[in-house]
Amino acid sequence: MAKYLVTGGAGFIGLNLVHQLSASGEKVTIYDSFVTGKKKHLRELPKDVKLIEGDILDAKELRKCTRNVDYMIHLAGLNSVLRSIKDPVESLQVNATGTLNALMAGRDAKIKRFIYVGSAAAYGESPSLPKVETMIETPLSPYAVSTIAAENQCRVFFNTYGLQTVILRAFNAYGPFQDPTGPYAPVVAKFIATLVDGKAPVISGDGKQSRDFVHVADIIEAIKSACIAPKAEGELFNIAGASRITINGLVNMLNGILGKEIQPKYEEARPGDIRHSLADITKAQEMLGYRPRTSIVDGLANAVEWYRKNK
Repeated sequence: MAKYLVTGGAGFIGLNLVHQLSASGEKVTIYDSFVTGKKKHLRELPKDVKLIEGDILDAKELRKCTRNVDYMIHLAGLNSVLRSIKDPVESLQVNATGTLNALMAGRDAKIKRFIYVGSAAAYGESPSLPKVETMIETPLSPYAVSTIAAENQCRVFFNTYGLQTVILRAFNAYGPFQDPTGPYAPVVAKFIATLVDGKAPVISGDGKQSRDFVHVADIIEAIKSACIAPKAEGELFNIAGASRITINGLVNMLNGILGKEIQPKYEEARPGDIRHSLADITKAQEMLGYRPRTSIVDGLANAVEWYRKNK
């Protein structure tokens, strides 16, 4: 039985991960400030999961929580391009300084491995597809800048302090526990909620922009592999579905799953949004044994089912 500390464990990816780890008999502690996470979802967690309500910027408290931990999965952060544009200072503090605090805690506790789940936003608007880990980053938003800073800190802690860090660049994640409410809600969750209510989803731009969506179950498998895969330390991996769909296509697919024919509305494109996204996952396949097993159709149906049960 291994001991895991999951920062941001009450969030979307965190909750799915904690459920999986606990079901496998691992000992799990959640560290979360509930800025974006929802306490109501914690009622479904097993009683042996420990919860610590704390801020990622509280280095002292975080250090105490990391004692006797084998693996730290760092998910705490503000994962919104739009929010970062409105408040770039907040984004940098939480995502960059928060990651630094987590790394220092992991280093001092001599944990076995530190997994940082970052974002494909780091690639920016490079016209080359698919995105390969060796590409130079061209960030379009403060959020992307903050995730690159966090990644670089992981590399420094590996090269300078010997802390085994693994960086996972997740592409457009979706699935159960994703919050559809608020101004920064992710597109899949927001579209599902809107269509279920019989309303027209609003697309920013012309809808021809494409995304590489990855179901959270596949991200969880990548995280678990990253904890134990030999020679993965110090490396960066794309985690994605390795296929893409336009936003217009996403609406059409959700309409089909829901048995509806609701046409979307369109508004101006948002600043900081990339046009196209597609990942090369060769490295993750070879070194982590990663395979995206959830098709976009099955994954969206799963997300719709969860939303309907938890609306």
